[in-house]
Amino acid sequence: MNAIEITAFGAPDVLRVAQRPVPVPGPGELLIRVVASGVNRPDVLQRTGNYPVPAGASDIPGLEVAGVVEGGDALAMAQAGFQVGDRVCALVAGGGYAQMCVAPVAQCLPIPAGLSDVEAASLPETFFTVWSNVFDRGCLQKGETLLVQGGTSGIGVTAIQMAKAMGATVLATAGSDEKCAACLALGADHAINYNSRDFAEAVQNITGGAGVDVILDMVAGGYVAREVQCLAEDGRLVIIAVQGGVKSEINAGLVLRKRLTITGSTLRARSVAFKGAIAQALKLHVWPLLENRSIKPVIHGVFAADGGQESSGAAQAHALMESGRHVGKIVLTW
Repeated sequence: MNAIEITAFGAPDVLRVAQRPVPVPGPGELLIRVVASGVNRPDVLQRTGNYPVPAGASDIPGLEVAGVVEGGDALAMAQAGFQVGDRVCALVAGGGYAQMCVAPVAQCLPIPAGLSDVEAASLPETFFTVWSNVFDRGCLQKGETLLVQGGTSGIGVTAIQMAKAMGATVLATAGSDEKCAACLALGADHAINYNSRDFAEAVQNITGGAGVDVILDMVAGGYVAREVQCLAEDGRLVIIAVQGGVKSEINAGLVLRKRLTITGSTLRARSVAFKGAIAQALKLHVWPLLENRSIKPVIHGVFAADGGQESSGAAQAHALMESGRHVGKIVLTW
């Protein structure tokens, strides 16, 4: 099969098309003929040598795929209601940039009715992440307020729509007026251009000094101190990436007085059982919203993964992601 290899750590052009053996599904796994693969920030970090592959995972990048079931553990598939020929999307720990991919059955979901393979490939990584962090860890409830840092990222567009669908008020930050307009078009109640306004001051103005209940943060670093200021009493800060650095200095007195929770998580190395529980929650609570189009996949760009050439469209996809120009998801097709 064709697959995209990281030939060395470095710039996007280290991604090359290569021949690899078709992976063999083990117990509890199925084999997917991949039609489309989602591109995510962790793929970029893996390419640059800043995101080690978990033990036992494929060295091929890619954390989400959509395609057709080719085979696998018959008993596990039957118990999950899957059969050969079904259209599925899946969260994987690696191996997504390939024509064939193995996935744990528990981490597979049927493609929502009416969605294309490209749309479906954009779902697993961001939807699993947002559900796990905003709703499980952050405990966002109907009627509460969520601040999304980076509202036009793949995570951001998902968090805005999912939180709005669940009855929350949503504030989002973005780096330009155009991106703020995109956040508003997706359903955000307020959008803050962090390059022209201090987001902490803006949040206080918007909320009348009350603050927000939950913050989803992909920046960390110097943002954390201001986010502590932004939180309402009993507020929850959930950190899912550290693009602004790993070190933060906070006012611990505010944490005490406002009874704040500061938490965070990564998903890739978690167990199949943990990810499977998220999959079932998504199927119950979110998949119906995708099928009735209350929530819509946001696709910014689609690239041919192999294109029949040594140089891969994956390199173009990674360059686009690193440019920060995109709004929503970037997808590779096979």
